[in-house]
Amino acid sequence: MIEKIVIANRGEIALRILRACKELGIKTVAVHSDVDRDLKHVLLADETVCIGPAASTDSYLNVPAIISAAEITDASAIHPGYGFLSENADFAERVENSGFIFIGPKAETIRLMGDKVSAIAAMKAAGVPCVPGSDGPLGDDDATNIRLAHDIGYPIIIKASGGGGGRGMREVHSEAHLLNAIAMTRAEAKAAFANDMVYMEKFLENPRHIEFQVLADQHGNAIHLGERDCSMQRRHQKVLEEAPALGITPELRARMGKICADACVRIGYRGAGTFEFLYQDGEFYFIEMNTRIQVEHPVTEQVTDTDLVAEQIRVASGLPLSLTQDDIVIRGHAIECRINAEDAKTFMPSPGLVTHYHAPGGAGIRMDSHIYSGYRVPPNYDSLIGKLIVYGTTRESAIARMKTALHEIGIEGIKTNVALQQSIMDDTHFQEGGTNIHYLEKKLGL
Repeated sequence: MIEKIVIANRGEIALRILRACKELGIKTVAVHSDVDRDLKHVLLADETVCIGPAASTDSYLNVPAIISAAEITDASAIHPGYGFLSENADFAERVENSGFIFIGPKAETIRLMGDKVSAIAAMKAAGVPCVPGSDGPLGDDDATNIRLAHDIGYPIIIKASGGGGGRGMREVHSEAHLLNAIAMTRAEAKAAFANDMVYMEKFLENPRHIEFQVLADQHGNAIHLGERDCSMQRRHQKVLEEAPALGITPELRARMGKICADACVRIGYRGAGTFEFLYQDGEFYFIEMNTRIQVEHPVTEQVTDTDLVAEQIRVASGLPLSLTQDDIVIRGHAIECRINAEDAKTFMPSPGLVTHYHAPGGAGIRMDSHIYSGYRVPPNYDSLIGKLIVYGTTRESAIARMKTALHEIGIEGIKTNVALQQSIMDDTHFQEGGTNIHYLEKKLGL
């Protein structure tokens, strides 16, 4: 087993990794920016190293500083969490070339799945169903692109090959707007991702966002842990997630899960990963693979009674998976509400001093958060300050528990989106289940 891990992240995921390490008897090194000295995981870690000023580019994206921290603390491995450098193939490569273990997939796998065009090609070869599209990057010939769009059928969507996080995509509903949309997406992609390659897909108008969690080791073993429904979104950003997804039968879950696990074996995947799909009219369409732990991983942990982060670490240590497919049994229902430091109506960030914090409790309640009374939320990073997760024997009981937990949570001194989450819990269509990815924006009038 790995003896010491550098946690190359911040906030709730850094604390989540630290807790897993403590349970496994692994020492921890918390790297942090100069404004993050009072983060909870920094206060609890065995060792700490300041890696730069507040700006992410000078700290959490500072590869030499992170590797130097591993060197001076004699660490064995680096866990990137999610966001920041977690899906950066160059970082993974430099970590391993420096003699450390990268807790995640191999660099070549991250590159393969990080580029949407190559990822789709790899998934098609592995038998994973994909959205009808251009089957490769768009060229500069306008006539060819017009013909492609006509053959696929409007509406379509133009996507950046190197995109992610909801950026680098543009819907097109008629030929009149096609060429301008391609040009604008190219320019946006080059500015945001230093890669102006774009491709074309059929735009599904009423899909749900359903993703499958997988685990794979270096010994040719791969399993799936069922699916999550992440359809409650605002501007392609997830707001709430739940597991399992309503309406997915055990037979369909087993079939799609096996396809995903088999694809992992085919591409030589290792660690935790997520296959993201659009689901419409009973059909799944692959959109991307996240080669890291997900923000929403706790709902899967709750319904399968597993520790995904601990399993990541075991796999990175060279051990085989401690679970087989037969060990994975989905019981009950779990819901996660993302708690953000932002205005519930305008969505403007709300950094500042948390004057009072009270975490909800009771049966089936889990609060993953790094904040505490007296903690100051900095303005430099993502607004996520916690994840409220509930578990119930049924979806109805999980919703009831979430309503209670949202009523109990107390965060003062800053604005939060708790009111938004409460309105979702009270929404009749959400309670019925099966809302599509556009539902929340329509509800909010966006």
